[in-house]
Amino acid sequence: MASMTRWQRAAVKAAKRAKVAAIAAAKQADQLFKAARAKAESAARRRKLKQALMKTGRVLGAAGRAAVVAAIAAGVAAARAELRRRRPRART
Repeated sequence: MASMTRWQRAAVKAAKRAKVAAIAAAKQADQLFKAARAKAESAARRRKLKQALMKTGRVLGAAGRAAVVAAIAAGVAAARAELRRRRPRART
């Protein structure tokens, strides 16, 4: 490069400053993007976890109701068996 004029030096200096500013802006945008993506992922994760917990609750509720019904049926069967043991058999 031959001797630079004053305006050429100013243009180079401004271009370097613009480059530094552009790099800084790109880094900042990347950080903001990462933060937004993490927030969206955590929200989606929370939503999926909530749905899974709700489904698990429904399944456990159904299993609990089935267990109660089975317990009642077992109690009734045990009571019937006890009554059969106590009742004397009729001789014919």
